[in-house]
Amino acid sequence: MLRFAKYLVEKHLSCATSRPTAALACLPVQVNHFCSGPAPETGLKSSKRKFFRRGRGDMATLETLNFDNLVLRSLPIDNSGENVPRQVPGACFSKVSPTPVTNPQTVAFSAQALQLLDLPPAELTRPEFAQHFSGNKLLPGSETAAHCYCGHQFGHFSGQLGDGAAMYLGEVVNKSGERWEIQLKGAGLTPYSRTADGRKVLRSSIREFLCSEAMHHLGIPTTRAGSCVTSDSKVLRDVYYNGNASYERCTIVLRIAQTFLRFGSFEIFKPTDEITGRKGPSVGRNDILITMLDYAIKTFFPEIQEAHADNNEERYLAFFREVVHRTARLVAEWQCVGFCHGVLNTDNMSILGLTIDYGPFGFLDRYDADNICNGSDDGARYSYRNQPEMCKWNCEKFSEAISEALPTVLSKPVLEEFDPKFSEHYLSKMRKKLGLLKKELPEDKELFEALLQTMTETGADFTNTLRGLSKLSFPGCQDFDSSLEQTKSYLLSQCCSVEELIKACKPRMDPRQLQMLMLLLSTNPSLLMQLGGQGKIMREFERMEKLEEIKDLTQEQKLTADAQKWTEWLEKYTARLKLEAQEAGDVEQLNKERVVTMNSNNPKFILRNYIAQNAITAAEEGDFTEVQRVLRLLEHPYSEDVDLGELAVAPGDGGSASTTDDDAGASASVLAETAAAQGTAKSCTGTAYDSRPPDWAVDLCVT
Repeated sequence: MLRFAKYLVEKHLSCATSRPTAALACLPVQVNHFCSGPAPETGLKSSKRKFFRRGRGDMATLETLNFDNLVLRSLPIDNSGENVPRQVPGACFSKVSPTPVTNPQTVAFSAQALQLLDLPPAELTRPEFAQHFSGNKLLPGSETAAHCYCGHQFGHFSGQLGDGAAMYLGEVVNKSGERWEIQLKGAGLTPYSRTADGRKVLRSSIREFLCSEAMHHLGIPTTRAGSCVTSDSKVLRDVYYNGNASYERCTIVLRIAQTFLRFGSFEIFKPTDEITGRKGPSVGRNDILITMLDYAIKTFFPEIQEAHADNNEERYLAFFREVVHRTARLVAEWQCVGFCHGVLNTDNMSILGLTIDYGPFGFLDRYDADNICNGSDDGARYSYRNQPEMCKWNCEKFSEAISEALPTVLSKPVLEEFDPKFSEHYLSKMRKKLGLLKKELPEDKELFEALLQTMTETGADFTNTLRGLSKLSFPGCQDFDSSLEQTKSYLLSQCCSVEELIKACKPRMDPRQLQMLMLLLSTNPSLLMQLGGQGKIMREFERMEKLEEIKDLTQEQKLTADAQKWTEWLEKYTARLKLEAQEAGDVEQLNKERVVTMNSNNPKFILRNYIAQNAITAAEEGDFTEVQRVLRLLEHPYSEDVDLGELAVAPGDGGSASTTDDDAGASASVLAETAAAQGTAKSCTGTAYDSRPPDWAVDLCVT
């Protein structure tokens, strides 16, 4: 019956596009964690005079930050001061002021991120810190504004969007001559707030704060987070859009980047869209398009400006090529660490190739190429598997946005460079992750694909499996045989249980909802496709089929099957390692070098959803130490052990101060028991931070 119903769905949707192939790879951009290109323009003479007064060796104070707000002098501004939701034609920014909050309190700050602004640790603990970075008190030299941009959201042009909750504070030029734009997210109403209130709450702000810094320390290009400040002001939120709204605390995140210009910044010139009927607020203003392009290239891509100063077309083409390449590298790095962005709309794509706008993101736990981290993504458009294709699609929309300056007949061939650039980094990074350093063989790709397939079939933990492969020594090392058994045992410990598998495959739709969608499929399939319902139906049938297959599976049977699958893959891996060591004089030394490389490319600690949730739960109860503890951990993602210092929890307080555990599976059980006993998990104490998620975490949903 299931197969027949699935056949009907497939028959109605035979015209749907095929899925892209799975991808998992990246190449770290070693030049700068914010962007892969050279540093942008470093400021004007006024900045240099201010440096001279303060002294090049001196750090700043909150009152002496070296502001030079170049973008507001370079692009058109809406100075009306009318702070109500409205269309804003002919402008890239609108002047607006933050809305104060009651009793701002610092949840956490990143001293490393704030060093970019020349702020020393002593400035971060001043009482004025929370006042300034909540928006209650403006920093001297700051000019506040909201950015106007448009976007394609879930494949459809949505017209004007803009900074509905974020607010530009200005640009700080530090003593090294680096320019950093700073903004507050959650600072209140702007002309772009639409029907929202311009606020963010504690849970979403903690997630953005922690993940911004986590990605930086993983070596992935990203915007930074300087601070997270909460307050006693409250806003009403319906977390799951199910009618159960409650009041939550207004919270503000300080974000730092060289620029927050995005693909959508250039879509404000888009004519009326044939499908949605919407258009950008500045249609026909090619003068502003040229101004924005020239500003972006001169400021953030000076090498392109210098190389093509006298030829506009070549300059814009070189700029577009750099954006495409950076975007390909970025998404390859996401795939490498199992990061799912969740909302890959064009308004969330940085022209610098940065990870930007952290919303319903997630990191893979059990490997699943079809993982959807955004509970609102009914059509699975932004699943882990689809991310590379969606990023390329966004690049295409960007090329259309600037087509009045760079005809698409010129940009289209450059767009086709995306796939080979992505693949190039995929292979390079995967070789490092598997410790293949001496040879580059064509069959390596098959080895990587076989690894992912084995992880899929066994339900293995993505991060821990890759990290655990360094336990295997080179063939020829004295401990090879024992290390092989140890590695196999560890990999099996990272596979999901039958109970976990059954839970993952359980139906997620109410039978009445499924019946309604099936009815719509038979009566109006085109409408169903527009609503994204066809994907929900297909995934529901796939889960039901899988559940039928495993209903009689025992844990012993699964363990036996998993052992066979890992044995087969390890045989292939071992054979490849033998080729790697063929010309090695000292195999033991080569193995040490291999382990170092693998452990510096496979993180031990990532921001798993349950770790973030523990920090959020504690913070909502007034305890911010878990946020600070997790931040400390994420600043050292590749370390075997992390010294939490004063943030460590003493064993007598309910958990170990260590961040390591020999049995990640067992530690997950400890946390599950603790959570059950307390009713909620207040912190990560009592468990290792590198453990697989506990049972309760499977039901976490981020929208």
